[in-house]
Amino acid sequence: MSDTIEERACELAVYMIETGATVRAAARHFGISKSTVHKDLSQRLPKYNHKLYEEVRKVLDINKSQRHIRGGLATRRKYKGFD
Repeated sequence: MSDTIEERACELAVYMIETGATVRAAARHFGISKSTVHKDLSQRLPKYNHKLYEEVRKVLDINKSQRHIRGGLATRRKYKGFD
């Protein structure tokens, strides 16, 4: 993990852009909370690297638009076999 908050925010953004990971997956990968990931990407990153922020924003928006689908699939898996 990086030494500064700025480096961490950039590392998180690059990871999410390259993998398309969700905030939860990125938090798990880096061993930090999803609140920290979200704050780094949405509040801190625009101040440090706006171009990178614009790229990661696209990934965040895609993930947000698919969130309800992932939730439905998780519920389906949870109750599968309990017919």
